[in-house]
Amino acid sequence: MRKAKKYLILTLPLLFSGCSLSLQSAKNLFNSSNNTNNISIEKEYEPQDNEIAKALLSQYSEWKGVKYRYGGNSKNGIDCSAFIQRTFQTKLNVKIPRTTYYQSRVGKKVSKKEAKVGDLVFFKTGKNSRHVGIYLDDGRFIHVSRKKGVIISTLDNVYFKKHFWKIQRVLED
Repeated sequence: MRKAKKYLILTLPLLFSGCSLSLQSAKNLFNSSNNTNNISIEKEYEPQDNEIAKALLSQYSEWKGVKYRYGGNSKNGIDCSAFIQRTFQTKLNVKIPRTTYYQSRVGKKVSKKEAKVGDLVFFKTGKNSRHVGIYLDDGRFIHVSRKKGVIISTLDNVYFKKHFWKIQRVLED
């Protein structure tokens, strides 16, 4: 019992710290770690020839930290599906549906190994709730976190591993 209590006390802060890592937090975590199994965040998001990645990172720069608001669609607060729709419309000139439900039905399903910049990443976060982000590279994706707003996270995050659903390719090759 004592061991379980200690484990709970040590893990409880992790559960309430949010489901995602901000880019700066990730840099600090990975730079201070001696564990060579960590992905390198220092391999910054500076794509040389990928116009889609450049457009997505431009959107991230403009929206970074904007808070989550259910049903929101502005810099006063935005939800995940509105952010995806707005990003595709303004940065990629592609129209997609407004809700996660309909966004999950656009394009074709691809595996994690086949994921490319611009693919939509979906998560089942509850019985009837879904979450969506846009894949960048190396398991990283941009999305709107309920606690941290617009951020970049990794699919390796414990929360996202647990809730991963599928990846849809919306953009044509």
